[in-house]
Amino acid sequence: MKIKKITAAVFLLGCLGIAAFVWASRIDLIPSKGYSDGDFQIATYHSPNDQDGDGIDDQTDLLKGVKDYIATKPKYKSKYYATGYPDDGYGVCSDVVAFGLLGAGYDLQALVDGDVKENPGLYDIDIPDANIDFRRVRNLQVYFDHNAITLTTDLGRIDQFQGGDIVIFKNHIGIVSDLRNKDGIPFLIHHAGVFQLRYQENAMEKQGPVLGHYRIS
Repeated sequence: MKIKKITAAVFLLGCLGIAAFVWASRIDLIPSKGYSDGDFQIATYHSPNDQDGDGIDDQTDLLKGVKDYIATKPKYKSKYYATGYPDDGYGVCSDVVAFGLLGAGYDLQALVDGDVKENPGLYDIDIPDANIDFRRVRNLQVYFDHNAITLTTDLGRIDQFQGGDIVIFKNHIGIVSDLRNKDGIPFLIHHAGVFQLRYQENAMEKQGPVLGHYRIS
């Protein structure tokens, strides 16, 4: 009887351990292994443009700018900045994109503000404010819809997703990583909240359906 109880306890602990591992993996508590484009025979895309003339193409430069930004480990807080770009170590999801583009020579604040003024009918904005309009996901989706290369939202077409692409979900935005999971779906570089463990994680599918997928042109 005692052996049966021990066996049952070991079995229960084993089940709990497996469940804990699966749960930890799903929330990316345990980092997923990252694979490269080459592991899936996917050619890495390089933009023909170099906006800031630094010798690095825009696609690569944007990804580099994003990684430089998240390396500062910005804390999550949604607030208004008279400077437009956050200047105190805090930020939200849209700031990952904004700072990445800034590093590649694109001032998203000025670009969105100019587009809002030229195409007010496209935006649901009562009173334009350059300091905040470029940090709202709904505005960015409108902007990228007609100012960027629009690409597939089907994650199954893994070769169509490249590091440095911009992806929009419901009320969220991020950048496609140059790392992929075991199925070839790219990791997501984003800033989703105060309890997020890592800025680059296997979270593309977890964010829900991709509503917009863009590449700067």
